[in-house]
This record gives sequence, C-alpha cells and structure tokens, in this order.
Amino acid sequence: MHVAYFPDMTLFSTAIDFPKDGDEGKITVTFRAPGGGEPRTLDVPLKPDFAGLETMEVVMHKSPTKAYNMGSEYNDWFTKCFGYKVAFAYLGENRRSVLMTSKDTAQSPKQNSWLSSITSSILLLGSGADDEDKITFQDCAPYLIVTQASLNNVSSRLDGEEMDASKFRPNIILEGADSEWDEDFWGEIAIGDTKISLVQNCVRCQSINIDYATGKQGATESGKVLKKLQRDRRVDAGHKYSPVFGRYGFLTKDNTGTSIAVGDEVTVTKRNQERTKF
Repeated sequence: MHVAYFPDMTLFSTAIDFPKDGDEGKITVTFRAPGGGEPRTLDVPLKPDFAGLETMEVVMHKSPTKAYNMGSEYNDWFTKCFGYKVAFAYLGENRRSVLMTSKDTAQSPKQNSWLSSITSSILLLGSGADDEDKITFQDCAPYLIVTQASLNNVSSRLDGEEMDASKFRPNIILEGADSEWDEDFWGEIAIGDTKISLVQNCVRCQSINIDYATGKQGATESGKVLKKLQRDRRVDAGHKYSPVFGRYGFLTKDNTGTSIAVGDEVTVTKRNQERTKF
C-alpha cells in the first residue's frame, strides 16, 4: 500500500521502543480518525515470532519478495481502522531487489565540508556496494537525504505555511548546505566516519499533497505543493514530469555496524558534475 493510492494511511503514526533490560522492544501504531474520537493503538513486537505464519507474495515498485501474514490479531485491527480488508505483513529475513541503478557514477573529487544536524540517531543498515543491492520495505533505498535549506525553499512557496518535512519521508535531514538544492549534485557524503553513496534522485508524486489530519487532499496551499514544485523542480531527465526533492542513498562497503547521531559533522566527499538520471 502506498500513500499516493491509499491516502488514509497518513492517519497512522508509529513510535518505537528499543530493546532494553530484557524487553525485546516494540512498535506502537496509533490510528487517529478524522474528526476526532479516541485514538486506537496496536503494539507490534520488533521481532515477531513468525513460526507457523502463512507466507504471502508482496510486490513493491515491480520488486517482488515474500513476507509473513501476521494473522487476524493484526489484520482485523487494521481492517477496522481502514474500513476495508487488509493484511499486515512482516518481512522477516526476506529482502527485495533494487531495480534502479544503485552505484555512484561520473563523480569529481571536489569536497565541501559543513556542520549538520540529523533528525534522530540512526543505527545504519544496508550496503550500497554489493554486486546486488537488497532492501526491505523502503520504496527504493535504505536512506533518503534532504536538506533544511531546500525544505525552507518549499515552505517559501506556501504563502505563510511551513512545509511538513514528514510528508517527504526522509530519514536524514541535514542543516548547513551552501544553498538550496545543492544536494542535487551530491554523489557521496560522510557523516562522521560513515559514508553514504547518493545514487539517485527522489522524484515526487501526489502523496506530498495529502493532509495528514484528514487523510485526504490538502485544502490549503500545502495541498498544492506538487504543482508548485513541478514549475521548476522537474530536473531529472528520467522522470521529466515529476519534481525532485532529496537523494536516495546506500551505505558503502566499509560501514558495517556504524552509527550516526544528531550533531555529527557532514562532509560532501563526492560531487557529481551533473544531475543523475533515474
């Protein structure tokens, strides 16, 4: 399920409790119906016991994999919230193939160093340097990098509204870029000692227009943000009708088990001479 086709997915939010003191950790899913009412919550273990669960086929962006159907306890809860039948899938040990180009290309050695802040501490997963890259249930890559400078540019188009960064679904937001959209040309960044190869642009769809309070098309200026970006951000020749915001990234080979945190220094270690083509 994708927000562009099932906008009521935005009525769900998640919070994570990491394992500690013998507790294996959990994800709490909260559903808030439009118009108010008591929120509904569901706890999902971080490592479910999938022994005996039925397997199912899942296809995302033409990249298929197998997953485990979590059963009626979870399926019934989501079905009640959505108002139509759904199945809740756990990926387990399965992975999806990356179908886009996931190698860095045509980069010059020019470097640019600046301080950044990152939205949260992140344990790093996934390498972008294997012969065949694999991902989980992410759209296209494990990491999506955006800058505050470019986010500010989007907000400036909304007649006084501030753009909600979560609508772009990044997991790393950087501050201190030299200019807005500078990230279009980044080929690799180093966050502390951790290197992330930025291989493709993230092209945007109508999901960024959704009002997260209603699960429907936004009625204010932020509900027109896709059209506003289409005016000058259709900069990827591979998707000439879709605006670009952010860069997809993979870890390089030498980052197994490393981590990043708020306030880490970021260096642009490779810069492309021209924008990549999706």
